[in-house]
Amino acid sequence: MSIAVEALFTTALGLQAPWVVSNVDLNTVKRRIDFEVTCDAKQMPCPACSIDGQGVHERIKCNWRHLDFFQLEAWLHVEVQSIHCRACGKTTQVDVPQARPGSGFTLLYEALSLSLCQTLPVAQAAVQLRVAPKRLWRRIEHYVGIACERDQMTGVRVVGIDETSLKKGHNYVTVVHDPEPRQVLFMTLCRDHETVAAFNQELEAHCGSADEIKHVCMDLSAAYAKGVAENLPKAQISYDRFHVIALANTAMDEVRREEMRTQPKAMRAALGEDSKAVKAMMWGMRKNPVGWTYHQISSMHWLQRSNLKSARAWRLKPALREVYRGAVTANRTVKGQARSAELDILGAPLPTGAIKRLANTLKERLPGVVWGMLDGRSNGYVEAMNGMLQKTKRVARGFRTVTNFIATAYLRMAKLKHLPVNPFRAAVLLDLGVTRHAA
Repeated sequence: MSIAVEALFTTALGLQAPWVVSNVDLNTVKRRIDFEVTCDAKQMPCPACSIDGQGVHERIKCNWRHLDFFQLEAWLHVEVQSIHCRACGKTTQVDVPQARPGSGFTLLYEALSLSLCQTLPVAQAAVQLRVAPKRLWRRIEHYVGIACERDQMTGVRVVGIDETSLKKGHNYVTVVHDPEPRQVLFMTLCRDHETVAAFNQELEAHCGSADEIKHVCMDLSAAYAKGVAENLPKAQISYDRFHVIALANTAMDEVRREEMRTQPKAMRAALGEDSKAVKAMMWGMRKNPVGWTYHQISSMHWLQRSNLKSARAWRLKPALREVYRGAVTANRTVKGQARSAELDILGAPLPTGAIKRLANTLKERLPGVVWGMLDGRSNGYVEAMNGMLQKTKRVARGFRTVTNFIATAYLRMAKLKHLPVNPFRAAVLLDLGVTRHAA
C-alpha cells in the first residue's frame, strides 16, 4: 500500500499520533481487511504516575475486531507498549484509545453490538455480527453494570412493584419501576419482603431516599406489603386494579370447577345438553360481556337465570368493576361488597372458601384497595414490560443465567444514560420529509 492509502485509513480509523496505520492487507477471497497499527514513539508518559519521558519496556501484539469496512470484516493488529517507569518503578501497559484491555473488540464495535441487542435477541444479533452469543453477553453485563452504577435515582416519588417468571416452576424475579418515565429501576431474584430492602439499599446508593417515595403501586402480595412497611415508611400503598379483578377471577374459577365436579348434572341441565355450552360458559365467565361470542352470550344468558353457585360467584366480578367505576364512594362500597361476598351475595354458603378468602383479602387490604381506586394508578406498564420480557425470552430460546435475564431487562427498559453511543447514529439530523411538487 502507498503512504497516501495508509494515511487515509489512519484518518478513517480515527487514529491520532503517535498511532498510525503502517500496513493494510486486503483479502477479497476471505472478505477480510487487516490493519497493522504501530506507535512510533520511543518514550511515553507512565500510565500509572503520568510522568513523561519513560522508555518502552516491551511490545505486545493485540488483535481487535472492528466495524466492517464496506462488506469486509475488519481487524486491527496493534503493538501495545509496556512502559517501565523509573520514577514509580512500575511496568504498566499503555491504554489504547481504540479498545479497552482484554476486550477483543474495538470500542465502536462494542457500541454497535449493544445497540443491536437493545432491539434484537442476543442470538440474532450475534448472527448479524458474526460472533459467538457468549461474547455479546459479556459486553452487555460489562456496560450495563457500568451504566447502572453511574445512573442516579434522585427525584423518584412513585414506584411500582411486581414479579415476572424467569423459567418454568416457581422461579421469579422482582421488578421495581418508575411509572412516570416508564423505566426499570431495580431487578432482583426472588419475591419476598427482603427484595424491597434490597431496592432501598440500591436507592440510597444512587442518591435516592426512601423518605421521598410517597406512593407504591403493587399486587396483593403480603410479602411486598411487609417490605414496603419496613423500608418505605412514608409510602402509601395502592393495590393495582388488574390484580384485584384477577383475584376475583381466581375465586370464581374455583367455584365453577368445584360445582362442575360435585354437581355436573345440575350444571348441564341449566345450560342444556349441548357440550359446547359448558365450554362457552367457562370462557364467557372469564371474558368481558363486550367480547362475548354468540355461544357465550347464550350460555351466560341461561347461567344468570339459574340457581347455580357459579352464577352468584360470577356476579362478584362485574360488581367489583362497578365499584372501580364509582370510586367516589369506594370505601363504603368495597366494605359492602366484602360483606356480601362473605355471605355469598345471596346469602347461601358456597361449597368452597374461595369467595370467603376473597372477602377476607379485600377487608385486610381495604385501605390499599380503596387508594388504588381513588388514585387511578396501575401496574399496566410493568405488566406490558413483563410481556415484552417473556416474548424476548421465547424468541431467544431462554436465558442461561439470571444475570443475563436481568442485564437484558436493564439494557432494554431502564433507559440507561451512560451506554456507548451507536456509531451509525447520524451526526446531523436529516430531513426525511417528502417534498410534494405542485402538479
